[in-house]
Amino acid sequence: MVVLAAAVVTKSGKAVISRQFHEMQRSRIEGLLASFPKLTSAGQQHTTVETEHVRFVYQPLDDLFMVLITNRQSNILQDIESLHLFARVVTDLCRSCDETQILRNSFELLCAFDEIISVGYRENVNLSQVKSSIEMESHEERIQEIIAKNKEQEAKEELKRRAKQFEMQRKEAQKRGQGFMQGNFNTNGGGGNGGGNGGGNYGNNGAYSPSETLPSMRESTPSYSRPASHSTTTTTSKAKGMQLGRKPKAADLFDAIKPDVEEPLIAPTKHTNQDSVHIDIEERVSVVANKDGGLEQMEVRGVLTLKISDPASARISLALKANDESSIQFKTHPNVDKSAFKDQHIVQMRDLSRPFPANQNLEVVKWKMSTKDETAVPLTITCWPSPAGNGTCDVNVEYELENSDLELREVVISIPLPAEPTAEVTQADGSYFVDRARRVLEWQLPVINSSNKSGLLECSIPGDDANAFFPVTVSFISDKLICGVDVLDITNVENNTPAPFSKEIIMAAEDYVIG
Repeated sequence: MVVLAAAVVTKSGKAVISRQFHEMQRSRIEGLLASFPKLTSAGQQHTTVETEHVRFVYQPLDDLFMVLITNRQSNILQDIESLHLFARVVTDLCRSCDETQILRNSFELLCAFDEIISVGYRENVNLSQVKSSIEMESHEERIQEIIAKNKEQEAKEELKRRAKQFEMQRKEAQKRGQGFMQGNFNTNGGGGNGGGNGGGNYGNNGAYSPSETLPSMRESTPSYSRPASHSTTTTTSKAKGMQLGRKPKAADLFDAIKPDVEEPLIAPTKHTNQDSVHIDIEERVSVVANKDGGLEQMEVRGVLTLKISDPASARISLALKANDESSIQFKTHPNVDKSAFKDQHIVQMRDLSRPFPANQNLEVVKWKMSTKDETAVPLTITCWPSPAGNGTCDVNVEYELENSDLELREVVISIPLPAEPTAEVTQADGSYFVDRARRVLEWQLPVINSSNKSGLLECSIPGDDANAFFPVTVSFISDKLICGVDVLDITNVENNTPAPFSKEIIMAAEDYVIG
């Protein structure tokens, strides 16, 4: 089956939007669509009509038609199935199937059309997969939210523990302070009752005087108290002694332990100062591996998004670095010059007199790579659960960075906890966290690069079914891409001068599953 074009047209044959999947002149498409209403017959239930060279497969959409133009040799059943998916996409993305709504959502519709048909052939996708492909979702944001939640929980637990420890120290210090004060007063009373000579002897020998007793109490101040003033006046010393037995307020308690537990809950996010021309390059990698770590399928989907904040900088061309490997398939926006991209990796408008749209996130280039080559996998994970015979399993998890040029950050390897949300970890490179709510053991590694290409986690987990410790899932982000797409420079086509621009590059694991 070969689909030449997909279009939404009016009953008079005027094209509202049209996407060509083969090189065809605009006049040719407009002529075919203009002749389409003349071929249909009112009152009949047919959904296909044919001419000498092409076939029209159509479906009414209120006052419009969803039309596929195919060759006459295509499979009519597959054509109708594809037509139904196109119609469902249009009705799902638009509130009502009228010309205004179609034009308002034209960019999303064209992107969705590209997800259904590739180079004239139907992709094996359904409506939910098409919607998920065109949605913009930040995987890095999800990772940061998880990290923030974990750190916040850890900070709360540490706060409770230190508050309890502080309260115990305060009570112990209060007991010591009261006993000391009682002993001093008894000594003072004994000195008074000992007669004038006794009192005089104490004073002459320098063994006891009021000015020396209370400073000694200040010296016995517990370690958690703040350093007192060096003043040795009686009034200050009494005030300090009163504070020893005073029950601190909650605010004082928090201030005392705040320096120990006050840490940022989330690492500061790097924000690039965006120029009037800003480029976002994003890749999402999905990996399906078996329980032995062998690769079954790897898919990388990438998108280059252009955002122009100043309309005066909108007439530009982008010089890209792009690998010409056969495993990587590129798609460009309908208004992008396909010949320039194919021959020179240049992204520019088909009509150079037209600027790129301003103040929009415009996805100008998409790419996809599918492979079963294990050397292309960024990170290999192997999980070895071995029943210990006492109702637990000894679980060893290893990672291996296959591409030394990559640097993976915020790596989280999640191992299921099938029986109980507990784990006894005996060895771990990096750190770990038991998420009781999700019943997983998270092995957390801030960075994996050429300096720590491999690592090991050893633990004992309740459960004697080795298969229950799968699937193991992985999440990470990186500033380097697998397919190597980059923007080398941007040129202003009006005066042929370099245009300043900023860019951000991110690669993230989306569905990285082992087992």
